[in-house]
Amino acid sequence: MKVIILCGGLGTRLREETEFRPKPMVPIGDRPILWHIMKIYAHYGHKEFILCLGYKGEIIREYFRNYHWNTSNTTLNLGSKPKIQYHDHHHEEDWKVTLVETGPDSLTGKRLRQIEPFLGRDQEFFLTYGDGVGNVDIQAAFRFHKKHRRLVTLTAVHPPGRFGEIKMNLKNRVEQFNEKPQTEAGWINGGFFVLSRGVFRYIPAGENVLFEQQPLKRMTGEGQVMAYAHDGFWQPMDTYREFEMLNRMWSEGKAPWKIW
Repeated sequence: MKVIILCGGLGTRLREETEFRPKPMVPIGDRPILWHIMKIYAHYGHKEFILCLGYKGEIIREYFRNYHWNTSNTTLNLGSKPKIQYHDHHHEEDWKVTLVETGPDSLTGKRLRQIEPFLGRDQEFFLTYGDGVGNVDIQAAFRFHKKHRRLVTLTAVHPPGRFGEIKMNLKNRVEQFNEKPQTEAGWINGGFFVLSRGVFRYIPAGENVLFEQQPLKRMTGEGQVMAYAHDGFWQPMDTYREFEMLNRMWSEGKAPWKIW
């Protein structure tokens, strides 16, 4: 199955980083968050990706066009017959990446509508955002989708807390502190969708619409949307503080989304 990743937004709340590159290219460790998302899907055997490009999409194109160059030790033979030798192999050699320019100002529905021709004959496909990671069981979400036979399965997640959580004793002494924990109550849309091809009937051709607004609300009203509940880790990179937190987790070897 193909994996559609929305990569075209401006990422204005992370302007410290996105002024110079698109949000999916903001790094966690030495690789962009987009790579981390793709690794999650590849772990479950889904290695055909369609990237919906927009803002600074040329940076994403350049990254994948020169993937070997960016990730390998190399030897260059200079002269009239130049040659490049890559010394390393990597696990991404069997990935297939399609880069689709979907417009700098397009909303998510318009971006999604434009990739339909690239799906081939696939009747189901995955969709997610290019700025969030989690240890989501992709195959379990797909089985859930097939079982319920609706057009949309979204992954419901607990929202991360906005502030550090503290636990105090009766004398107000802090006994435990957790930075930005995920709340136990409440659910939000965490992306990691499984979609059936019928969703395109709900996205008006040529119109600039948010997939999460009119199309998804209409399908919800018709009973076509299910939620796969994910109780594990999920975290978007919306702010600079979240960027720092994800990088700290990665550098300390405590990244729950690293399932590969």
